[in-house]
Amino acid sequence: MLAVSGFPFNDIGMNMKRNLIITFLMAAAMAFSTSQNADAQSKSFKLGQWTEIHDGIVKELNRSYVDSLPVDRIMRAGVDAMLEELDPYTIYIPEEENEYLQMLMSKTYGGIGAIIHKKKEDNVIINEPYFGSPAHKNGLVCGDEILEIDGTPVKGLESKDASDRMKGKPGTTVTFKVRKGRTGDTLDVPVVRERIHFPDVEYAGMLNDTTGYILQSGFTEGVAGQIKDRFNELKAQGMKRLVLDLRGNGGGLMSEAINIVSLFVPKGSLVVSAKGNSEKSRRDSYTTLEPIDTQIPIIVMINSGSASSAEIVAGALQDLDRATIMGERSYGKGLVQSILPVAYNGQLKITTAKYYTPSGRCVQAIDYSNRNEDGSVGHIPDSLTKEFRTAAGRIVRDGGGITPDVEIKVPDYSRLVYSLVLSGVLDQYVIDYSRRHDSIPAVEDFHFTDEDFEDFIRFAKTQDFDYRSSAKTLYDQMKKELVKDGLADAMSEELAAMGKALEMDKEKFIRLKKDEIVPFIEEEIATRYWFQEAGVKIRLRYDDQLKEALTRELIKI
Repeated sequence: MLAVSGFPFNDIGMNMKRNLIITFLMAAAMAFSTSQNADAQSKSFKLGQWTEIHDGIVKELNRSYVDSLPVDRIMRAGVDAMLEELDPYTIYIPEEENEYLQMLMSKTYGGIGAIIHKKKEDNVIINEPYFGSPAHKNGLVCGDEILEIDGTPVKGLESKDASDRMKGKPGTTVTFKVRKGRTGDTLDVPVVRERIHFPDVEYAGMLNDTTGYILQSGFTEGVAGQIKDRFNELKAQGMKRLVLDLRGNGGGLMSEAINIVSLFVPKGSLVVSAKGNSEKSRRDSYTTLEPIDTQIPIIVMINSGSASSAEIVAGALQDLDRATIMGERSYGKGLVQSILPVAYNGQLKITTAKYYTPSGRCVQAIDYSNRNEDGSVGHIPDSLTKEFRTAAGRIVRDGGGITPDVEIKVPDYSRLVYSLVLSGVLDQYVIDYSRRHDSIPAVEDFHFTDEDFEDFIRFAKTQDFDYRSSAKTLYDQMKKELVKDGLADAMSEELAAMGKALEMDKEKFIRLKKDEIVPFIEEEIATRYWFQEAGVKIRLRYDDQLKEALTRELIKI
């Protein structure tokens, strides 16, 4: 088991005679031991004190509170609040949520293998089936409408309740009454549930005659073997350079990160060090496998969504000068979690260590509050960071996250695009499109035409969503603040002029952002007909960050 890291102790040199040094060190050791014992006793006393206080409060509430005490709710809220005071990753998982833990650790669940769309007052709509899943094998496609699950009407059910009824133990059968989206026919469809696994290697292929590409989205068990197999396949196709895309990869098993690094560096190389507050929790992890290629040039793509094990891989390959890291600064999650059992079959996912790259950098941002809106590391000036050296002597810095060797910014999307996605307008349109089109061309030939975009505009104009620009939202907030300050009347003319300048109708704004919107629609439509790999291929078609990375010079050691 790993544990949270402590502070390093530095040796202190003193120009004293040997016997005085020995006497001093013995006295210091005794004092430190006494201090440690006293500290341990103090911690035990405080823990006992607060446990007694907590139990006393709960018992008194149970005796005296005016209404029936909602014990489960308040106790769970108390546990969650306590853990939130530590870090964002230490959480309690009760027995009834163990399926969530399984999904968290292995990206698997028992079910039919489809993303659904559900509003309480509506039926269940099949949104996106997965290739080879029970849903796919039983002919369920985007736009099909589930009316009943095992004889129970789904109208009136919450989305979670409907989803839970569709999930279940692999090998069991669930029967749906389905209204087909393209024909309107109603039929019963029995589906045998399977163990659904979201693949960690979402796509592997050649970007051009010499550049291979692997998109890795997670670090569950066996992914290193998958990377090895895909690498060998690409090399057989003429690959002379590899792009390992870890953008948006939130991490997973540290052991798989170590095994992936092992594929590309000499056996016996240090990959990562974990340090907690006990000797037992401190360990250095070295590669133990023979590599498959230590020479091929590698580009590792990262961004603010690359975290944990993804940062271990990027940091190790950077520190060992084995790859050129490109993109944007990574998330900054340098913490190790362990899963420990607690009473009544619950689990505690607890932070037990910090990890360090081969150069000695800690990826974890020290200040949890200094984060961007997406949770990733905020700006940290160089004056607050330390320099470290790679194997070849290049300077790298700590402070949270992995800073790319070649920084390539990705263009920001407008507020309108986020609103179309988050409000479900794009999903609703794609469902509608799928119902009206039996097929589309092969993904390489599929393009959302100008005529198609006019069709989308007609649909979007009928939907209710927030289409204000970022500037308009700031203007609306400013007006509210001016009212609070009593200044709105005095500035009414100026506000009216500014409001008129910022006003833009829905259709005009959608047309203005066509180039941003079309790639999203193309990807979503391609995924519904040709499944997840097709979506990746469409994404690559518009990936300007990756295209620029392929033109940039790699580090030379």
